[in-house]
Amino acid sequence: MSRTPPSAWRVVWWFGFVSLAADMVYEGARSVYGPLLAALGASAVAVGLVTGAGEAAALVARLAFGSLADRTGRYWSLTIAGYGLTAVCVPLLALAPRLGAAGLAFASTMILLERLGKAVRSPSKSALLAHAASAVGRGRGFGVHKALDQVGAFAGPLTVAAVVSVGSLWWGVGVLAVPGALAMLLLLALRRQVPDPAVYDDAPAAEHVAPDPPRGWWASAVGAGLPREFFRYAVAASLTTGALVTFGIIGYHLVTADLLPVASVPLVYAAAMAVEAVAALGVGAVYDRTGPQVLLVVPVLVALVPALALGSALVAVLLGVLAWGFAQGVQDSTVKAVVAELVEAPRRATAYGVFAGVQGLFAVVGGVGAGWLYERSLPALVVVVVLTQALALVLLLGTVRRSARPRPAG
Repeated sequence: MSRTPPSAWRVVWWFGFVSLAADMVYEGARSVYGPLLAALGASAVAVGLVTGAGEAAALVARLAFGSLADRTGRYWSLTIAGYGLTAVCVPLLALAPRLGAAGLAFASTMILLERLGKAVRSPSKSALLAHAASAVGRGRGFGVHKALDQVGAFAGPLTVAAVVSVGSLWWGVGVLAVPGALAMLLLLALRRQVPDPAVYDDAPAAEHVAPDPPRGWWASAVGAGLPREFFRYAVAASLTTGALVTFGIIGYHLVTADLLPVASVPLVYAAAMAVEAVAALGVGAVYDRTGPQVLLVVPVLVALVPALALGSALVAVLLGVLAWGFAQGVQDSTVKAVVAELVEAPRRATAYGVFAGVQGLFAVVGGVGAGWLYERSLPALVVVVVLTQALALVLLLGTVRRSARPRPAG
């Protein structure tokens, strides 16, 4: 006898709980990546390289894993494998100081593998979530998921800060094995409850989707056949992603500029995650009413971040971190809702992979460039970011105009 699937909102919430636990793991660790790498002997350029390359790995590799998901239909398997990498690699960072001269290389490898786990799971998870979100409003669905995700991103750094204050930085990352195990248990339970989230799609609309023509693996991976407007939007959004200074650089600045002790850096990151959660909820609801023009605020926020967050006045730095968190909240929630609007379900995981791949190329350049400019000329860094965001704003305006359409009231 077939089992009645849970409500679409319940699926959205449970995906959010999985992300909540997983974000405790990788955002808890991410909050101290700068001080952690510095403790192992890394320079600012090295921190920028590792954190930027990590973001690139989390994004560019989705080119392969998004296409793989659509070609094989193994959305759940890839989601589970990706979360598994994160649950394992982050706690292993606690071993780095025991490895002597190899500690920095080991920690960098674990960070990159954890980010690879994000690449493995993200296109598949987003495609699975998009099915349920379609039944509740994509802006609200992705926004609620992101808000729960950010609860974990808030709790993780607080947990790390508490452990570091009474123990050490390494105990702080080691304790993250607990929420990692919880995330895997929740995910496996959700998989049993909802083996096929496509049941939440509007059936008549799905019946009119044309079948995807056969393509070679590489052509499929790089998005052959995806709408031209999708690629314009990907470049525009990626300019904001690449120019948003990583928190690794911000955390490095807070410690090396003697603005805050190491134990306080996760608290600052937690505050940014709280802002990110509020932004995801609020902007998601606005998106369902007004459309993608809500994204026009992102380049403005990104342009403000280096001028504020990398300064010498702690109050200005904290304001910059809050702007960073708001920009992250919009980028990580509503941006994905636009992709779901531009691309039909059969190629949505591929589109998420291509979108992330373009973002990743910009992220690695932005991460290394920000670290290099930070050590040489902060004004030059500010000017470069402002110029790229002016271009991003122009491109996003084009997407908004072409995507304008009536929105449901209420």
